[in-house]
Amino acid sequence: MAYAYTYRRRRRSFSSGGPLVAFLIVASFGILFAGCGAPKDDEPMEEFTFTADDVARFRELTGQEEGSTTSVEAQPYLDAEEGGIESEEEMPVLDLSLVSTYDSIRSGPAATGEDLYRVTNTFLNVRSAPNVTADSSDRLDNGDVITVLEFVDAAWAHVRLPNGREGYVAQRYIAKLTSEAKLAEEKEKFKDLYFVDFGFLNVRKAPDGQSDKIGELPGQAFVKVLSKDDVWARIPFESGEGYVAVQYLSPFLPNFLVRQEQFALPVLHYRLEEEGTLSALPAHLDLLKQEGYQIITLRDFRTLLLEQEERDVRLEPRSVALVISGITPENVTELSDVLRSSNVKATLCVQTQYVGLTGITEKTILTLQANGHDIQSGGHTGDDLRSLTNAQVELELKQSRKILEQYTRKPVFAIAYPLGGANARVEAKAVEAGYLLGVGAAQERTFQREQFLRLPAFVISSSATAEEVLGLVKGE
Repeated sequence: MAYAYTYRRRRRSFSSGGPLVAFLIVASFGILFAGCGAPKDDEPMEEFTFTADDVARFRELTGQEEGSTTSVEAQPYLDAEEGGIESEEEMPVLDLSLVSTYDSIRSGPAATGEDLYRVTNTFLNVRSAPNVTADSSDRLDNGDVITVLEFVDAAWAHVRLPNGREGYVAQRYIAKLTSEAKLAEEKEKFKDLYFVDFGFLNVRKAPDGQSDKIGELPGQAFVKVLSKDDVWARIPFESGEGYVAVQYLSPFLPNFLVRQEQFALPVLHYRLEEEGTLSALPAHLDLLKQEGYQIITLRDFRTLLLEQEERDVRLEPRSVALVISGITPENVTELSDVLRSSNVKATLCVQTQYVGLTGITEKTILTLQANGHDIQSGGHTGDDLRSLTNAQVELELKQSRKILEQYTRKPVFAIAYPLGGANARVEAKAVEAGYLLGVGAAQERTFQREQFLRLPAFVISSSATAEEVLGLVKGE
């Protein structure tokens, strides 16, 4: 496939021979493909286009290896007005291995339905009978959701799979999905239920070690305790009752995966397109820190969400997410200086049309990342995605993610929709492109899991005072 590549360069002097050689090579290609007309003296920018073959020739002349992600390579040009890329074969190839994980994370209250359990191990064999020697009929992966029909004992559960088939799985590798509000109710279902925590357990006629043995219980078997003291427990047994030693009993509870359904995380979105926004930022951040608020990135939030799939962990109180878009080659250095002086880390949503040799270089991106900032997508062209065709939306989302991942070498999972433009169609395309989060335009302090692809955010204007921003965060 041959992309057309667009470079923009500013007139400037070069102080070393290496950059000068590269400049002359690029310029020669530009003259060859752009024609012989001379540019006007008052034009601040010049633009020329060449193909992927020309890029390969440029790499050969400069000694750059194929596949290198250094900043001498500009990014594929997206022509949204001409309909963009028309075939799936020309779409960027992305790693979509986390799509199912992200779908599970975004699933709302329906995911905590009656008797729904999630696989917590890397994989889990489904067997034809409740023992490890039984044939394996299916295999489940981490994150898969199944329905528990009954617990056979403390070790095995009889389950129904998403495909409708039934089988048996090891109980310790699954966890009940529930919300914090329903956790106490779920635990109540297993009140007074114990299991034999030994190889076997004798059942006696009376609470006395010398009493007649009337039977025994296998290890892991459930025991319903009718009453007990420190030594003996009275239990139903066969058609009557019996007594067992308490020391060989343990309370039974399945594993629980408590899902936090609502998040109190104000998202502050600073758009640098508005003049003066960057100048207002330090005072806002200083007051928030003075009031005890913790400034986090969207990557911090993603880390929390991934941990919540494994254990019950919560968002720290008084957390605020900081998102910045509208980043250009002209303001990126000042932005870096402001954030460094404020000692704050932010999510920086970059439009990839600005990424390249004469724009926001790889060195700049890696420096921002080394300083703790989170690099995410701001789209490619900055066009409102709602106004584009499906093919154009898909290309915008996939291309920007692909370019940034080549530079950052980290997963890109969030996008600040240009102009806040998102609807159900755009969200569906974001899912297909492998995004977990999307920053929208609704102004709310809290949100549900179902809103992860259109997170509410406060767009902060340059005229906003620090006290006004604090009021938004507090909900005043």
